Amino acid sequence: MSAPTHIGPLTPGPSRPRPRARATGASTRLHWWALALPALAFGLLLLLLAGSGEAHAATGEVSGLVQVAEQLLRAVG
Repeated sequence: MSAPTHIGPLTPGPSRPRPRARATGASTRLHWWALALPALAFGLLLLLLAGSGEAHAATGEVSGLVQVAEQLLRAVG
């Protein structure tokens, strides 16, 4: 036995007016972090790219960023 495919009345009833859409315009506001986090990420990536010309992989020296990361990990753990 098959299920019914049309649940409502077959004859169209009185039409209901559609709700009007509200005009939102440019009143949408962003949170502070929606702009700050991408800007911070861009700045950090730019610093990484700018410092890559002074790579010390062959000499065994670590960069200042690696030293700061190690100090932070030691302080947390």
